[in-house]
Amino acid sequence: MRQFVVIGRDVPTDPDAISLSDIPGAGRLDLLCRCVSAGVFLSHGIRESVRVHLVIDDAFTVTFDADTLRHLHPDERNVAARVRDALDAQDDAIGHMPADVSPGVELRRMGLDATLDRLGGDGGRGPDGTLVQLHEEGDPLVDAEPPADPVFVLSDHHDFAPDESESVAERAERRLRVGPELLHADHAVTVVHNWLDTDGYASY
Repeated sequence: MRQFVVIGRDVPTDPDAISLSDIPGAGRLDLLCRCVSAGVFLSHGIRESVRVHLVIDDAFTVTFDADTLRHLHPDERNVAARVRDALDAQDDAIGHMPADVSPGVELRRMGLDATLDRLGGDGGRGPDGTLVQLHEEGDPLVDAEPPADPVFVLSDHHDFAPDESESVAERAERRLRVGPELLHADHAVTVVHNWLDTDGYASY
């Protein structure tokens, strides 16, 4: 299982504040939608064993599970509509029990800390996998050994805030950078997929 946790700091939690005619205006929701598409889609299909978690305003986490997704298309408008539907279902998310939005899409009343604890646990190794922070000051991806069941944490168009960096650093087993240049978050997801697809750039 590969998982990506993307921090969306500016996305509103009020679904009425999300206009599908102005997706970038909703706290750069367009970038988060592209992360979902880069995470779960192949050229003519959907990847297996991939989940993308969007942490919105440190209050909710919207999860897209590639194995159970239905009727999702890779365009930003379609993905943004699912995110808006998820936020519209927030009253159904009780405690840490998820609200089922549509096949393969869930909403949890969880911020960053709770989401990282659920996925990576203490010390970066939890029930779901090995927690890895993607950061410009990390070790080069090319020199690292691909972990089993990785959970990659990255930020949107902002740098990690100090409290976010501390939360991730306390839980991550390692910190990696995808290359010498700063990339958009969705491009970083694509690079990481390629790294894993090729077993660390060793098999094509």
